[in-house]
Amino acid sequence: MTEFFPEGILLNTSENKAATSSLAALYEAMYKQKILEGRAVMCSKEHDLIVDLGGIRGVIPREEGALGIREGYVRDIAVITRVNRPVSFVVTDISDNKNVRLSRRLAQQLCSDNYISRLVPGDIINARITHFESFGAFADIGCGTAALLPISNMSVSRINHPSERFSVGEDIKAIVSSTENGRICLSHKELLGTWEENASRFEIGQTVTGVIRSIESYGAFVELTPNLAGLAELKSGIRVGMQVSVYIKNIIPEKMKVKLIIIDSFESETNKPQNTGYFFTGTKINRFTYSPECCSRVIETVFI
Repeated sequence: MTEFFPEGILLNTSENKAATSSLAALYEAMYKQKILEGRAVMCSKEHDLIVDLGGIRGVIPREEGALGIREGYVRDIAVITRVNRPVSFVVTDISDNKNVRLSRRLAQQLCSDNYISRLVPGDIINARITHFESFGAFADIGCGTAALLPISNMSVSRINHPSERFSVGEDIKAIVSSTENGRICLSHKELLGTWEENASRFEIGQTVTGVIRSIESYGAFVELTPNLAGLAELKSGIRVGMQVSVYIKNIIPEKMKVKLIIIDSFESETNKPQNTGYFFTGTKINRFTYSPECCSRVIETVFI
């Protein structure tokens, strides 16, 4: 069974290098409709993409540059922005003068028909972050097909911008949260552990690092992990995004609270917490309950 990946995953694999190493290998890939990858080195004035195939010149005509360009609902910027980036493609023709014609559109169509159209809520998939908007991050989930990861779905701990959680080009796991009208929406926080799983990493009396995510009149919320924040007493000089060292005063599972005291604050080049990895590593999740059983407040996500 063919596997489909975000663009760039296959580029440097031995299998992809072998399949693009010669005309004979490209002929074989063409007859098998095999999805390959190469780096786009130029976009012509006609918006054709020129792809480096290790000394062989590949061309993706404008209308083959992305699914939807031919039909008019995708703009040419989808092609132009691929310059100096990996592109997925299927070989469609090799002429006598050794020009190799490629189609990214066909690769995306194969991905859509055989993979993306079959996804259902709760499926856990590979994704690669491509760019940010204030409301979320867009991720490539296969052959350049974009899905939205809303900022509210990134973690339990709230952030002001997706760049506080991810980096462009970062490979992540994500959960399909909806597939309405053929558009895939993603979630991420359910992979980062329950309140109890995150709180178990800490003990009363420890001093640890965190990131200030919000400051209210009654205290500052400090993120200890992406799915765990505590409330600290206010201290002069602190601001949102600043890293702090905090003393853990109390951990209260019944109320899902962690009480903190800010010991020190400092500037840092990044306001991302230390990566704690994924607690859930399966391929399908139907229900996620964040709150402890002993807590009267129930926080959960049901994927249907």
